[in-house]
Amino acid sequence: MAGFRDAFPFGHERSAMSDSALVVGGTRFVGRHTVEELLDHDYHVTIFNRGNHDNPFADRENVDHVEGDRRDETDLKAAKLSVEPDIVIDCVAYYPADVAIATDVFADVDGYVYISSGDAYGVEEIPKREDETPMRPCTEEQAVDESGETYGNRKAEGDRKVVEAAENGVNAMSVRPCIVYGPYDYTERMDYWLDRVDSYDRVVVPGDGQNVWHRAYVEDVASALRVVAEEGEPGEFYNVGDRTAVTLDEMLELMADAMDTEIEVVHAGKRELAAAGLDPESFILYRDYPHLLDTDKLAALGWSSTPLEEAMARTVEEHRESDRDGSEYDPGRENEETVLSVLDTV
Repeated sequence: MAGFRDAFPFGHERSAMSDSALVVGGTRFVGRHTVEELLDHDYHVTIFNRGNHDNPFADRENVDHVEGDRRDETDLKAAKLSVEPDIVIDCVAYYPADVAIATDVFADVDGYVYISSGDAYGVEEIPKREDETPMRPCTEEQAVDESGETYGNRKAEGDRKVVEAAENGVNAMSVRPCIVYGPYDYTERMDYWLDRVDSYDRVVVPGDGQNVWHRAYVEDVASALRVVAEEGEPGEFYNVGDRTAVTLDEMLELMADAMDTEIEVVHAGKRELAAAGLDPESFILYRDYPHLLDTDKLAALGWSSTPLEEAMARTVEEHRESDRDGSEYDPGRENEETVLSVLDTV
């Protein structure tokens, strides 16, 4: 999509000086950190959502709240008229129609940024690059499906809607995170491993511990959204992830260091896991084939990621203050003890 910046010189000039941002979502995880990022860069922020979750910014200066349903075009138009935002960060567009409607409603903003996903890529290759790796297809049925199986398809089709909007003169862009972690992560995927490292001396890890599922620290995702809104090219996609990807073993080492503790990582193969009725996929954040995103395109805009030690230290601090333990993903400590017993007799 080269040349779009030249086509919209005034819009992108203004975006660098914008002081009004609308965040669709904005109270839970990525959205919450995005609001903080925008406030730190002198934006006046308005959160647009249905008000179903506690608003951590209820008493903060320079943060307003407009209640409405993002899937209701009338509500979106009302938010646009009341806020007149310079940039829009769309954290909760889960269907292609959401993106199509939003890019129409916010067609004249300086920057509309859609949060897509690394799952939008349809080919397994290392690394996945925005301008080279094909996207997933999306049928009409998948575009409206609510199941997790079509999540990547729907996100990919949302990216295509961004391209269509840009071709029609809208300053629309997309950011593709990999697995996001950090404070206030309600998915609790990382919390499972944090709880294991904090609670036990021996931690069972499937395989050899060298699998790579690229992760992105949430504050870096938030900064990527702002940077792309200000500096990105309409119609373009930008991967975001830690600039240094780590293996599962290395992730646990980072956790242990941040917790000032020591653990023994015990690797278990399929045979040992099967003794307890488990397999490698029983453990969250395990992925057999590496998932790695190239982040050079985003870095070229001036973005950088937080040092891993700092990111993990902040993640650990908030985890310990929370009541999250990732129990939804727990394969059962008694099952792990069975696996450990098998390994100890080998």
